[in-house]
Amino acid sequence: MAKKTAILTGEASSPLLFRHVSPGPGDSAMQFRLIHFWEARKNVKGGPGIILGIEMLMIDAEGTLAQGFIGQSRRNQYEKELKRGSIYTLTNYYASNSKVMYHVADQRLVICISHASELTKVEEDIEGILTERFRIHSFADFEANCDLRGDLHDAVGHLKLVDGQPLHQRPVLCTKDDSASRKVMVHLQLKDGPVINVYLWDEAVENFRVKFDACAATPTVLLVTTVNPKRLGGKLCLSSMSSSRVFLDEEVDPTKEYLTWLTMNPGATSSINSVEVVKAETLTISEIAAFIKREPAKVAYFDCIATIDDVKLGTDWYYIACKDCQTKLNCGPTTLLCPTCGNENATAVANYRVEMFVYDNEEQCTFIILGDAGKELTGRKATELIDTYVEENGGDGAELEVPLPQCFIDTIGQTKKFRIKVAPYNFTSSRQSFTATKIVSSAVLPPKKPPLEAPPGTEVENSELAESSGGGTSATDDQKKAKRIKRSG
Repeated sequence: MAKKTAILTGEASSPLLFRHVSPGPGDSAMQFRLIHFWEARKNVKGGPGIILGIEMLMIDAEGTLAQGFIGQSRRNQYEKELKRGSIYTLTNYYASNSKVMYHVADQRLVICISHASELTKVEEDIEGILTERFRIHSFADFEANCDLRGDLHDAVGHLKLVDGQPLHQRPVLCTKDDSASRKVMVHLQLKDGPVINVYLWDEAVENFRVKFDACAATPTVLLVTTVNPKRLGGKLCLSSMSSSRVFLDEEVDPTKEYLTWLTMNPGATSSINSVEVVKAETLTISEIAAFIKREPAKVAYFDCIATIDDVKLGTDWYYIACKDCQTKLNCGPTTLLCPTCGNENATAVANYRVEMFVYDNEEQCTFIILGDAGKELTGRKATELIDTYVEENGGDGAELEVPLPQCFIDTIGQTKKFRIKVAPYNFTSSRQSFTATKIVSSAVLPPKKPPLEAPPGTEVENSELAESSGGGTSATDDQKKAKRIKRSG
């Protein structure tokens, strides 16, 4: 461990503090800790950008932050000596006031390494210089500074969604080396405002993935430094910059303090419905299938307009779920166990899982109606339907086999806009079935495209079409007929 020494306080040897720096060249010695450094780039449309040099975030003995710069022509001379967390002495510099956008420090002047500069690493640590300092802003602060391209401040909050995935089932992050892996979007709840979208890019994405995957338990608190507040689609969002860093849970004091606050305010950790916050594009069944073929495995949400053709029978239409996280419960010796929450005495609730055969103007497939989507489709909770059947037929609900309720048969022929969740398993499954997590609205199939003339001999039998829709026993003709009679009456 490095030996700690105090800064000399004699007037003649005291290092120059950042607040005393004035524009132009200076020859006084300053001493600082290097907190962070990164590549400075000039964006070029359609290209990787032009590297301008290295930018630095530095802190002095008073805790004042300043930004430094090493030009590209001097990069090779200094970069190999730079180490985050180390103390440096700098003499002969140039303080520039030319930076007008995206300030990451308190001091408005940028301290530039010039041809006459001498940068020396101090081998002994100095206890008077902080190892870190954050400039955390509230939601109101970000709102007031949106789209101004001025100071970049830090944001801390607790995670609600990661790439559209709730935390009660550990999110799976894309790790492929392609453009899709360059971005992660998290929904972050700040203390004083609504859930806000935070976009992580490039280096921030990589750091987030490494830290997130290294955590034994799913991380809860996230701090992102130097974020840029901007408005996308009329909504305030935060975007990481080249200077941004990420910290999780117990890494730094602000995340530790936030964790403590969460324990004192358990209501703040209530789950968020991923279906409600994810804006979905409307695609056809064929377009969703094409997306799966061309994109890396990830979670995505789409809206899809389709008509219900039939309901699969012979399988359970509900499952016993954890009331808190909706995960299917396992049976223990005397209690129900939740594999996600770890609760060994979980409270059980019945959740929908109904397989329906659907079609649009181009294709057909299976939609799995899950959870709240079943209630939105039928107007009733699964528990209510089970209780009604038990009351009408007597006995214990645990002993009765509850058939598929008639209200699902009654939906045959209806056209709906479904919210479809594409999950990683869809990218490897040979069966074309998608999970519907929400019924967005009633709908009408769009007009058919003019059909292409089919070559002779390509007619497909109805029986083959039925097999291609997923197999298994469907609702009987008698049930369909009864449904039609009921409607006509």
